[in-house]
Amino acid sequence: MQNKGLIKLFALLFGLVSIYQLSYTFITSKVEKEATVFATSRIPQAEEGHVAKREVVYNNYLDSIGNNTILGYTSYHEAKEKELNKGLDLKGGINVTLQISVKDILKGLANNTKSPVFNKALADADTATKDSDDTYIELFFESFDKIKGEAKLASPEIFANKGLSDEVNFQMSDDDVKPIIRRKIDESIVSAFEVLRERIDGFGVTQPNIQREGNSGRILVELPGARDIARAQDLLSSTAQLEFWETYKQNNTSFSTFLIQANEKLKGIVEVEAPKQIKEESELDSLLSDVSADSLDLVTQVNPLYELLIPANPGSNAMFRAAIKDSATIGSYLRMPEIRRLLPADIQFTKFVWERPSTEDTEVIDLYALKSNREGTPRISGDVVSDARADFDQFSKPAVSMTMNTKGAKEWEKLTGDAYTNQTGIAIVLDNKVYTAPGVSSGPISGGRSEITGNFTVNETKDISNVLRAGKLPASAEIIQSEIVGPSLGQEAIDSGFMSFLIAMAIVLLWMIAYYGKAGAFADIALLLNIMLIFGVLTSLNAVLTLPGIAGIVLTIGMSVDANVLIFERIKEELAKGKGKSQAVADGFGNALSSILDANITTGLTAIILFIFGSGPIKGFATTLLIGIITSLFTAIFITRLLADWYISGKGRSLDFSTGLTKNLFKNVSIDFLIKRKIAYILSTILVAIGLFSLLFGQGLQQGVDFIGGRSYIVRFEQAVNPSEITSELNTVFGSGTNVKTYGESNQVKITTPYKVDVEGIEVDAEIQDKLYTSLQKYLPDGMSKDAFTLGGVHEEAIGILQAVKVGPTIADDIKNNAFLAILGSLAVVFLYILFRFRRWQFSLGAVVAVFHDVLIVLGIFSIFGKLMPFNMEIDQAFIAAILTVIGYSLNDTVVVFDRIRETLAERGWKGGENINYAINSTLSRTLNTSLTTLVVLLTIFIFGGESLRGFMFAMIIGVVVGTYSSVFIATPVMFDALSKKITSGSEK
Repeated sequence: MQNKGLIKLFALLFGLVSIYQLSYTFITSKVEKEATVFATSRIPQAEEGHVAKREVVYNNYLDSIGNNTILGYTSYHEAKEKELNKGLDLKGGINVTLQISVKDILKGLANNTKSPVFNKALADADTATKDSDDTYIELFFESFDKIKGEAKLASPEIFANKGLSDEVNFQMSDDDVKPIIRRKIDESIVSAFEVLRERIDGFGVTQPNIQREGNSGRILVELPGARDIARAQDLLSSTAQLEFWETYKQNNTSFSTFLIQANEKLKGIVEVEAPKQIKEESELDSLLSDVSADSLDLVTQVNPLYELLIPANPGSNAMFRAAIKDSATIGSYLRMPEIRRLLPADIQFTKFVWERPSTEDTEVIDLYALKSNREGTPRISGDVVSDARADFDQFSKPAVSMTMNTKGAKEWEKLTGDAYTNQTGIAIVLDNKVYTAPGVSSGPISGGRSEITGNFTVNETKDISNVLRAGKLPASAEIIQSEIVGPSLGQEAIDSGFMSFLIAMAIVLLWMIAYYGKAGAFADIALLLNIMLIFGVLTSLNAVLTLPGIAGIVLTIGMSVDANVLIFERIKEELAKGKGKSQAVADGFGNALSSILDANITTGLTAIILFIFGSGPIKGFATTLLIGIITSLFTAIFITRLLADWYISGKGRSLDFSTGLTKNLFKNVSIDFLIKRKIAYILSTILVAIGLFSLLFGQGLQQGVDFIGGRSYIVRFEQAVNPSEITSELNTVFGSGTNVKTYGESNQVKITTPYKVDVEGIEVDAEIQDKLYTSLQKYLPDGMSKDAFTLGGVHEEAIGILQAVKVGPTIADDIKNNAFLAILGSLAVVFLYILFRFRRWQFSLGAVVAVFHDVLIVLGIFSIFGKLMPFNMEIDQAFIAAILTVIGYSLNDTVVVFDRIRETLAERGWKGGENINYAINSTLSRTLNTSLTTLVVLLTIFIFGGESLRGFMFAMIIGVVVGTYSSVFIATPVMFDALSKKITSGSEK
């Protein structure tokens, strides 16, 4: 081998850089273990709230030593920035996909026009987006073009308005306006991206990730390690729409008139149940009892509004009060056009806004009546705020202080002057919730300083000031996909993932020595270096390690073994020809190179497609697989060769590539595979037919929420539970379609529900978790609070919701389409590659038929046994990753066989297919060795790798078994039959 010195230098530098990169991970792990020990020693487990207190001590400890020098070249804080990134499934946290509303941006650009054509085009685009992959803006343009008539995008009532006057004028055609609007929308999405980035930077998690997803208006946000999930969701979805309004006075008689008329009107519109006797007294009950003595005795009557509204506290600037549970109903009443028309002329533009609940236990909130105008615009908006910071009010309670710019200061002085004159309040509204509504007691306030007060925590004031400084989002941001993983589940995934990894490593290392002796030990050294290089490259690229990523690394072990097996088997063949050790090693490596490259390139192509079309953990799987392919090639081809050459060059040293047990294994094997091909055709046809029947006419595949949309929760209990019993209980709450199945241990279940799948917003998430808590309360420990249940993963006992996943129907369709494209794309790319490498379409045909065969059998098995197996067999993104990997593995196996067939035919000729049998027999040792090694590795992950990987691994195991069979009994016979017809017809010799 030439350039040995250069290869040695490169390997040494590569290894040292990897060790250096990984050192940061070891440092942070060591320091964090010390912090855990310190926190545990300071806060005993018997102390109330010990988990939260330990977390505070833990964080304080890390902050106190964060800048201390470690090992002379780094500190904890620096090492934390450079450590190996762990994904949500290993670290816990939140992963969301936000959809920035292009519709809101368009409305803003059109100055909230009332144009019927514009608004009809928006409505049509809303409908079309459910069944189309096109972007919203293109659907809007298509809808507008269909119905526009004489209307133009450049008309004054649409885009030729004051706000766009510098870029859009009346003379422009629609084609001139469209690129301007596209650019404006892109600028708005970039603005939203930057606003979210600033908010996330202030949230306080390490290694956050935020990225745009093409031109779809979607933004992916990952916050690994985030503990306060509700806080993170609020931070991401809040538009930060800050407004200042003047309130109406409580004694305004126009509202009394309106209330009486609205109540009477509603009697003919809605059905209201007669009031029931209330047994337990709470804050709400106490207030209602005060109202019950009213002279009109309205409580004993059926009154839609009087039944729900409570007089506001005298002296406050609110108009009414109501129970939180009734606020949505009251709001829907007050938004009805027929009710709005009853407002007297002096208050006809009133804006009704609810108070922000002060605590989670609040039962009653205020309803404010705000002075508005025809356009519904506030007196002052948040864009005049130049600075905001977390502060404390005069009573030492957390508050948010704000400073306004010059324009805002003038408007603030006028607003406070009006409120003082009218003896009204100023409502400070953030995202359509009134945070505070103080009065003005000393005349106009100059200087532009104001303060938001309320029953805040310090974290809340930090978040509010953070979003105000970052600015408002240009449009609403809905969470259309989310995954929340509790830290305890993440730690369990790390433990199980690395346990399976170590066991698989140990088995492979021992097997290589047992089969190939000293040569196997050299392969083991190369394999260990390969693993170190993979982790080093992952760290240096700031890539994210996920649980499927660990599976990808373990699969890489199998591929690395495959390369060494190919090399060693070829060396054994060269030795059998009577060549000397040095020459046999050189020729063995040279002859195996073509097969190794072809096999790894086909697998690499499927990994690239998986990376392009996959997302989240699946992209992590593809990343580690791609890195592993490159490092495996380097270590197998160069490092193993260096070690073998070094050993052989020593005096009196002999390197055998087998042991006493394996020396004559598979030697002189002569099986006529082709004569059995018709039996194989019949068997495969029967298996595929049974699978297709189950897929088309049987129970079919169990599609996960990734493909159909919905929400899923992994919930853990103290004791074993009956999934069927829980299913029936939840179906009465959520309606039909809710599914519950055991997930791992008998005390853990996975709940999937399509309930309100079309409704976005974190309010629905909270509603579903409330219903889950109420329905499952009898299975939970006595006294377990809702907070402990919904954030079960935060607590040491790890009871409650450990993981929550939400996928909206729109993104579910996109995931399904991407999966379909990924599979078709991988098949097309590999077909073309094999055609390019083998120059005969018959080889491509055999490979593609074998792949279709393998995929259909895997799908058929999942369809038949989907509800019978004691583990999750839903079809999700992980399953698609498994299918693509099966495609890659099957092609890997097939290409190795084809490579030997091509070589044999070139040396020995056709001979009626006799030499094809010879070629298959000569690769049999490699085929079985690699397949069994890979199978053992996959079985290890299946058994020890945790519940979340079992379905994924099961598909892989089936794929490896079927792929090994098809490379010999399907791909080769199909190629043989197609090629023999061509040869016997005389078109090829």
